[in-house]
Amino acid sequence: MERSMAGLVALWNEWEIRVLVLTSLALQVFLLFSAGIRKRNVSAVLSLLLWLAYLLADSIAIYALGYLSQTRAPRGLEAASFRNTHRIQAFWAPFLLLHLGGQDTITAFSIEDNELWKRHLLSLLSQVTLAMYVFAKSQPGADILAPAVFMFLSGVLKYGERTWALKCASMDNLRSSMVTTPDPGPNYAKFMEEYRFTREAGLQAEIVIEPERRGGGVTAAAIAEESVPYTTIITDARRFFVTFKRLFVNLILSFQDRTRSQATYLRLTPEQAYKIIEIELSLMYDTLHSKAAVIHTWYGRLFRCVTLLSTSAACLLFNALDKNRYESHDTRVDIFITNLLFGGALCLEVYAIGMMLISYWTYAALQGCNCHKLSHLLFKSIKYFRPESRPKWSNLMAQHNLISYCLRDRATLLTKFITMVGLKGHWDSWLYIQHIDVLPELKTLVFRELKDKAVSIVDNAESYRKFSNHRGQWALQCKGYYKELGWSVEVEFDESILLWHIATDLCFYYDDGSDGDAKLNEYVGISRAVSNYMLFLLVARPFMLTAGIGQIRFGDTCAEAKIFFEREMARAPDERAAAAMVLEVNAEIAPRDVKGDRSKSVLFDACRLAKKLLEMQPGKRWRVIRVVWVEILCYAASKCRSNFHAKQLSNGGELLTVVWFLMAHLGMGEQYRIEAGHARAKLIVEKN
Repeated sequence: MERSMAGLVALWNEWEIRVLVLTSLALQVFLLFSAGIRKRNVSAVLSLLLWLAYLLADSIAIYALGYLSQTRAPRGLEAASFRNTHRIQAFWAPFLLLHLGGQDTITAFSIEDNELWKRHLLSLLSQVTLAMYVFAKSQPGADILAPAVFMFLSGVLKYGERTWALKCASMDNLRSSMVTTPDPGPNYAKFMEEYRFTREAGLQAEIVIEPERRGGGVTAAAIAEESVPYTTIITDARRFFVTFKRLFVNLILSFQDRTRSQATYLRLTPEQAYKIIEIELSLMYDTLHSKAAVIHTWYGRLFRCVTLLSTSAACLLFNALDKNRYESHDTRVDIFITNLLFGGALCLEVYAIGMMLISYWTYAALQGCNCHKLSHLLFKSIKYFRPESRPKWSNLMAQHNLISYCLRDRATLLTKFITMVGLKGHWDSWLYIQHIDVLPELKTLVFRELKDKAVSIVDNAESYRKFSNHRGQWALQCKGYYKELGWSVEVEFDESILLWHIATDLCFYYDDGSDGDAKLNEYVGISRAVSNYMLFLLVARPFMLTAGIGQIRFGDTCAEAKIFFEREMARAPDERAAAAMVLEVNAEIAPRDVKGDRSKSVLFDACRLAKKLLEMQPGKRWRVIRVVWVEILCYAASKCRSNFHAKQLSNGGELLTVVWFLMAHLGMGEQYRIEAGHARAKLIVEKN
């Protein structure tokens, strides 16, 4: 037994470094092919695997370099034989630097990783030094020195490229790179001095102000939706991205930005408007999480060519070595592994270059340089690999339902244990939250509602701001129901979401869906989808909503609902029966007047709201519910902080982020702070 264990230990000692470098290569392959998928996928399993691979990739490469630096000749092995073997293994050090440089598709797992670029810079210096020490310690001959120099060049460039990409994507650097040249404005002191001299000279002076021209507004009569080709969608997305990426670092926009954007977006079809938004958000993901900010520059392309050529040269020089000097079995194995590393490095590099060439970045750059023939050839590849019909984000919206949750969630030993260890939120997300495709009708409705508002309030900055602050008030006023229902949207935002969510469900189960009217069914589907989505945000993404006590209010409401439903638990009510039970309650008097306000439950306040809604005709009722939910969705989108929108780009994207970006392009939001521009003052002098 001891001999077999000793044999296993000896075998592991012999193969440990080989396993480490091959594992490092395998992780790089996985990261290259899988990392880009996460901007279109909400899978928690994929996210977990990528997180593990991202962390392990660096850890294994650094550990392998440390292992190589500590390698000693085992007892009983000839020094010459060990030197030959270790010389080949030491040649793997620059490959490990190459792996530490990471892949184009992922430099940062989360946006917080970008802020650690200084740590990566220190790691770059220390690991390059260690790799050189490992190689020098192996006493390399002149034959292996030449390929090693080329590989070190590739490894250092690749690692430096990653560090620079992290720096470029850090929030401070992004903000400073987007800050415009300081604008002192017209020379006020000089103008007023001339004005004073004129008055002192006894001349009659008048100041005439000519405001900066704002450009022609787009009137309703001038707007006609038109379809544009995919090429225009790509170039427009790249053009607007330069302006609107400032939103992610809390920089302001001007009325000129609004005018230019509206001139394009108000004439687009809803589908194409969303395509441009999706491509812009995809470019933002690339900026924050990949090497896009580096590789799509002239020096980035130069580095990519140098890396490919130097790796190819190293491969050719290594395979031109006199292999007769390395006759042992172990050495032949190491040579085979080295060729695997070369093959992996070259394949990954060629694939990365191919992906870089067929990117939106490259196409837009060629269009900007008027290289129309090249861009036309490239566009054929883009149409094949990045078809217009394929969403650039997950195109999913999460769904959470309070009544369903209260009926299914039970206090068991397992759930008590999960609650005790602080994992109840994750457990609930896994069990009770589903994802559905974003309804095309919902996207069209949001676009049309925002477009109508943009047209009706064009060139009125105050109206833009007012609309962004409405969370149902405008919709109820337009429909003529603000007097009866206004109280439900004037409460705190999280309370309003819960009220309308429960009321929407109560109306849905009361109506029973037996009408058969296709348009009415569309209204119902949109209303329920947004209702369940907003509850998901309240419960699972509270940081994306305005500050409040939403989770406390949700917990209190669930507690009251569970106690209420337990009365009928003998007949195991389903959602429809549960809704009927709630509607049967006499809610003439406000619950707060009866039981006080210590409990933040809104179950029966929502019942009162539902009963008011049920007094309307079904068609009118669901039109009101639908537009209120759209306004609530837009309000939530505009109030969410930009860094939280940025964080969700790596989790498959969020409908809230898409709506926020669309609102900004249509001229709505608090980021528009420059509304007048420079005034041109003229001094008109008249003789007395």
